[in-house]
Amino acid sequence: MTDALTYFSTKLALETDASDVYAAQKAGESFVLVDVRGDEAWAQGRVAGAVHMPYRDIAERAPREIPAGVPVVVYCWSPGCNAGAKGAVEFAKLGYAVREMIGGYEYWVREGQPTENDEGALPRVFDAQVMVVRTPVAG
Repeated sequence: MTDALTYFSTKLALETDASDVYAAQKAGESFVLVDVRGDEAWAQGRVAGAVHMPYRDIAERAPREIPAGVPVVVYCWSPGCNAGAKGAVEFAKLGYAVREMIGGYEYWVREGQPTENDEGALPRVFDAQVMVVRTPVAG
């Protein structure tokens, strides 16, 4: 039986969330953020700065497009989508250090992080159901 310390330590080593990924991007940390959803989902909107590589293509494309040794973070639609886990498995099979962004694109958007599509930046929305939303102080 796995104890709580081992379980949660392992979970944190293999998962991250939208806030932490955004903070890592802003800090200039070295990693590749990979959107593992299909073409239509990618075209509709994606995390700004992400690379599109549907999970079914990872085994073929990743060795050519992502240098070995570079950490990878994968995401799919939402907590209700397991494509992120499927993508993480494919990267792990190839020997990449990989983490899954829990919450996926849904929580990235709901937290108001930058998104884009082929036309450019999309509006940022801050959802008080998933984060603290502060009202600017008039002054």
